[in-house]
Amino acid sequence: MDGRLGVHYALNLAAGEDAAGKAALIGLEQTVELPRSLLTAELAERFAGRVEAVQQTGPRRARVVLSYSLDAIGADLPQCLNLLFGNISLKPGIRVVDLEWPAALVTALGGPGHGIAGLRRLTGVSGRALLCTALKPMGLSATELASCCEAFARGGIDIIKDDHGLADQPAAPFAERLARCQEAVTRANAATGRHSQYFPNVTAPAALLAQRLAAAREAGCLGVLISPWLVGLDTLRLIRDQYGLAILAHPALTGSLFGRGAGMAPQLVLGDLFRLAGADAVIYPNAGGRFDFSAATCARINDHLRRPLGTLRPSLPAPAGGMDVARAGQWVRRYGPDTLLLIGGSLYAQGDLQRGAAALRAVVEGLGS
Repeated sequence: MDGRLGVHYALNLAAGEDAAGKAALIGLEQTVELPRSLLTAELAERFAGRVEAVQQTGPRRARVVLSYSLDAIGADLPQCLNLLFGNISLKPGIRVVDLEWPAALVTALGGPGHGIAGLRRLTGVSGRALLCTALKPMGLSATELASCCEAFARGGIDIIKDDHGLADQPAAPFAERLARCQEAVTRANAATGRHSQYFPNVTAPAALLAQRLAAAREAGCLGVLISPWLVGLDTLRLIRDQYGLAILAHPALTGSLFGRGAGMAPQLVLGDLFRLAGADAVIYPNAGGRFDFSAATCARINDHLRRPLGTLRPSLPAPAGGMDVARAGQWVRRYGPDTLLLIGGSLYAQGDLQRGAAALRAVVEGLGS
């Protein structure tokens, strides 16, 4: 689209609405916020969204394509989000279903600092899927969580992350949990010769975020867990550029965007946007688990995280949300070796955490690449 950002919208049309008219209103609402009659020809051409295509797909349904000049965005990720779905998120019947990224914007946003290859270097893993688990439940002490952490690392889990609900609760305050869990992984690595990594959850109020990131780095952590939709997506770029830490992104709150008749398609949020902002790995709800993502949706997320996109590094898909140890081999065969299997409750259900982790690792190693 001649260096412009292309956005595909699926529209549900109310009585009296026509697709072309609604598309034109979207192009104005998302940019200049004035009727076209009040704009000069130059402003309309340079900044207003341009309707590129209109296709009626049903009696009251349509798909339209608009393009936007990069002059309306710059290299500003919050403004890019605002342009994609700012004001129109407040209107019914509009869903963003596809994006065409111009090379200049992709380069400006930068994407993952580590990517799949970088996470493999951090963990010393090649030729197989990576394994991840979560420290839980909320309410355990820092010492108890560290004990779990050490057992998982000794059993061969590659990335042991805080559960996304572990913050700074009195039972396991952030600073104590960080110190004890990182010490536990260091001990385990010394005993096994492996390179398991502990990723603490640094999702925090704005006034504390920098402090927690600095503490994680100083403790020797090489990566962190964060929920971008809770703290702001552009926070990922800050972590990448100022701290150099690997980023495992959690999808908390993003489900509010995924309604069938409005919002944004999951592969665009968890695939394109998280990756462009700097996520090295992205957690999403796998098919057949506690959530209702379909196998087709999961495949699209995987594709958007790993497909060629300008000069961006690919991100590692991390299916989660009720993954079963017994089906780990099935998911590796379906998704391929460039996958991070996040298995929590099913691994805890094995009883002996170290033995359960070792058995899971043996299954995945047996599959190879």
